[in-house]
Amino acid sequence: MSRDYEPVPGQWYENLEEEEQFRVLSVDEDSELIEIEYLDGDIEELDLEAWHEMDLERIDEPEGWSDEDEEESDEEEEEWDEEDDEDDDDWDEDEEDGDEEQDEY
Repeated sequence: MSRDYEPVPGQWYENLEEEEQFRVLSVDEDSELIEIEYLDGDIEELDLEAWHEMDLERIDEPEGWSDEDEEESDEEEEEWDEEDDEDDDDWDEDEEDGDEEQDEY
């Protein structure tokens, strides 16, 4: 039984014949090329004809899958949050100093 799914960027699929899982990275409708990434990180381009010849099934994102780009973004965001917290602490100290000076008058 053949399933004919259109390639959707970000969607995960399993090639049932090859028992390989991958996600679609991009679809170029003009050149009819589909860029996919396998679980091991290998990236491949398929033409639309090859895509439709595959016996595919849509699947959920595999457990334990981590997108390196997403991890880097999360780490950068955490660093930014830590810097903001440090700046907030300095600001609080300055404010307290200002309050003390006002109380003395």
